[in-house]
Amino acid sequence: MESWDTWLSAALSTLSTRNLLRSTRPIDLSSSGDVSIEFETFDGPRRWDRESVEVELEKETFRHWLCDLPLPWGGKDKNEDISVGGKMLLFSGNDYLGLSSHPAVRKAAAMAARQHGMGPRGSALICGYTNYHHLLEASLAELKKKEDCLLCPTGFAANMAFISALGSVSSLLVAGGKPSKEERIAIFSDALNHASIIDGICLAKQLQEVEVFIYRHCDMEHLNTLLSCCNINKKVVITDSLFSMDGDFAPVRELVHLRKKHGFLLVFDDAHATLVCGEGGGGVPEMYDCENDIDICLGTLSKAAGCHGGFIACSKKWKQLIQSRGRSFIFSTSFPVPVAAASQAALFVAKEEKWRREAIWHRVHDFCSLTGFLITSPIISIVVGSEESALLASRHMLVSGFHITAIRPPTVPPNLCRLRITLSAAHTFDDIRMLVAALSQCIKLPIVGRENDPPTSKL
Repeated sequence: MESWDTWLSAALSTLSTRNLLRSTRPIDLSSSGDVSIEFETFDGPRRWDRESVEVELEKETFRHWLCDLPLPWGGKDKNEDISVGGKMLLFSGNDYLGLSSHPAVRKAAAMAARQHGMGPRGSALICGYTNYHHLLEASLAELKKKEDCLLCPTGFAANMAFISALGSVSSLLVAGGKPSKEERIAIFSDALNHASIIDGICLAKQLQEVEVFIYRHCDMEHLNTLLSCCNINKKVVITDSLFSMDGDFAPVRELVHLRKKHGFLLVFDDAHATLVCGEGGGGVPEMYDCENDIDICLGTLSKAAGCHGGFIACSKKWKQLIQSRGRSFIFSTSFPVPVAAASQAALFVAKEEKWRREAIWHRVHDFCSLTGFLITSPIISIVVGSEESALLASRHMLVSGFHITAIRPPTVPPNLCRLRITLSAAHTFDDIRMLVAALSQCIKLPIVGRENDPPTSKL
């Protein structure tokens, strides 16, 4: 049976024949400074770490926010006396390691900004790609144990770029006309995949001939059935590695087993696990020791790295295809040079300060111990049901001094509204203890040692 490597090589050959292969050519900005300068690291939390989890809203902003939320007794009282201030603990962000406030990240961004401003502004294929971006790509490829890497403006753009490029393969292999159904690409996507994957698939369906199959969330029997019944050779399975709303992991070992059985291309969106999971921060593939079984690993620098931007860790051939056919990569301006420099510093710090990964998993353990919730990641999804129940719970947490917002449609179905709580290495045990105390006043927490009951609202 033909393999993805064969199809990819043939597609690239077609692009080459048509003179449509594109490549990035870095502009050298290193003459006025050393982009590989080392930064100071630390053996434990410092005062600046609190800046990533302590926020403050203006009193009037805070008052307006609360006025937009329902009161426990019904209605809205615009004259309600809000005695609490705008200071609160942040439990709703994705800065899992607390790196956004690290001195090395600040210094790297400031140095690059002083030396180069925002850098050349343009798409990566024109003038927006520099040696800063090139160095960052190399570091990410090393982190993910891949041959190469391609930077994108955001994680959303990374998924859009990859999937639109993927969809072009079948048309490139057909000499004129549309591919037959058997010649198309079959994409198998988890039902709870991130919106960027869903939108990428929708774009691929509009632009190219692809067949799409949605399997029930983490249901490997359903996926196996769909794969077995599909007569299309070019199969792709794409999934979040750590799901952003439910906080659960994809069934990695089962996916790897099915990949060997069916020969599909396996793609992970490792956005929420990169730098958080694995001994070296390589994410879910490293945690499960299966880097070689994951063909393409997408991610973001806006979460645990505390910066901004997206990336696609892949082979050199896939990089060639994506930068030649990935629309959101081709037609977007590269992210600024100071952001690339800050991201490089964040990767360096995350590698050196391993205590940050240990700290965040300690906080996961603390939350489990104090509540009885059997969570498996720093993402805690407390489903309370109706939109009103979620808004009431969010209001209570805000008044109690915790920045936690209600998640409701269109992000989740109407009957699955929730509080989404995220933990950080910058949080302390006392932070978790106070959080749980406030939660217990509006959510019925399970009893430690008993099976998890679905949480219910007390408001």
